[in-house]
Amino acid sequence: MINEKYNNKTVFSCEVFPPKRNDDIYEIYKTLDSLKLLKPDFISVTYGAGGSNSKKTATIAAYIQNICEVEALAHMTAVGMTEDMLKSLLFELKKKGIQNVLALRGDRPKTMTEEEFNNRTYRYASDLIPEIRKQGEMFIAGACYPEVHPESKNQEEDIKYLKSKVDMGMDSLMTQMFFSNDVFYDFMEKIRKAGINVPVHAGIMPITAANQLGTSVKLSGSSVPNELSSIIAKYGENPDDMKKAGIEYAINQINDLKKNGVDGIHIYTMNKADITMAIYEGTFA
Repeated sequence: MINEKYNNKTVFSCEVFPPKRNDDIYEIYKTLDSLKLLKPDFISVTYGAGGSNSKKTATIAAYIQNICEVEALAHMTAVGMTEDMLKSLLFELKKKGIQNVLALRGDRPKTMTEEEFNNRTYRYASDLIPEIRKQGEMFIAGACYPEVHPESKNQEEDIKYLKSKVDMGMDSLMTQMFFSNDVFYDFMEKIRKAGINVPVHAGIMPITAANQLGTSVKLSGSSVPNELSSIIAKYGENPDDMKKAGIEYAINQINDLKKNGVDGIHIYTMNKADITMAIYEGTFA
């Protein structure tokens, strides 16, 4: 399990997501075959809202765990999840030898009505923890927001809820993407003071294309420092230079985090193995 990876070092991991089309499944296997060469401590695989990709998640996680021989972290979202669905997914993961899960609330699916959303079985990620614990020994990770969850009133409320989630049984935390390390350091100081002492993995999203930044910020609510804005302005219209500059920015960000004792680095790969490998070369190799 992932908890065995913490041994006075910065844990390295990355995230992939299932393809939308079934016939593209082999493309993600090719990506994973490249990523495994980096010998990451674990690879996470996302889960579609409302269970749209639940079978793919379990299948890809099994490939990571059993073929790539890398610890797999399977995402699961509370929204749209029924008790039977949760039990079935946990049974499937356990059968495939997967003992690590990332419990998330998840976004409301576009097809879910207001009534269905308000009467969902599991309202929050923390509601999944008791059922996961029933399956025996499992490593449970959770999400956190250095720049405050979009639905929280303020950071104080956000950290209070985060503390209750950890107290229920979260073993580690994974941050939403951020582009300023000062934001992360400020967040870490506050949660440690609040008594949250589990390992925290810094989520890094390499911005290697100009249009990617707008989409990422819209989804995450992350602020954009002037340095990154300047890179977009300078290289945004030149794809090759933008890619190089984005990789360099992520490398500098990670090296500074490592120097300051971060527990783990988690790269949001967008299924691009070449970018992840280039960043690894400049940070962990």
